[in-house]
Amino acid sequence: MNTPSVVVLDYGSGNLRSAERALQRVGAAVEVTSDLAAARRCDGLVVPGVGAFAACMQALEDLGATSTIRDRLGESRPVLGICVGMQVLFDSGEEHGVPAKGLGLLPGEVRRLRADVLPHMGWNTVVPAEGSTLFAGIDPATRFYFVHSYAATGSDGLVSTGWHGERFVAAVERGPLSAVQFHPEKSGDVGAELLANWVCGLR
Repeated sequence: MNTPSVVVLDYGSGNLRSAERALQRVGAAVEVTSDLAAARRCDGLVVPGVGAFAACMQALEDLGATSTIRDRLGESRPVLGICVGMQVLFDSGEEHGVPAKGLGLLPGEVRRLRADVLPHMGWNTVVPAEGSTLFAGIDPATRFYFVHSYAATGSDGLVSTGWHGERFVAAVERGPLSAVQFHPEKSGDVGAELLANWVCGLR
């Protein structure tokens, strides 16, 4: 059986090495790189992200990676967004009252959560979408590791949700596009199980 090739896109944002190790653990051949040719030809592309929505979008644009992401999805080639790497896939994001344009690959807006305590940091459960591939075989009572103050509250496709002050989008699966708000690479064995589900779909 072929080993799936995965690129973790290095555009100056994200937990690159922890994502690399987590994906290697589940059997992927992983390269961390800003090389867009490698990002185009790999079996699966991971777009990580931490920090501010607008800054991550600007970094992707500066690298020229936005067209690479769009082209892959246009060719039905898998992409996985993680944390802010998920958020920038939406139409727009709002920070401190200032909107920023996203990639527009998922409908909806990312905004500050209406919760008494922010950031939402720590372990929380996810309600998986019916028919989810990412959460296949994972107990719904399982907890994943979150660190965020902003989230989308609606989208389409297979939408899995979490709760912190209000219901928010914890994961989306839409054809070749998958995205998670939590950090699977920091979620231990269950995070590895979810990544394994995604990597299996690359074979």
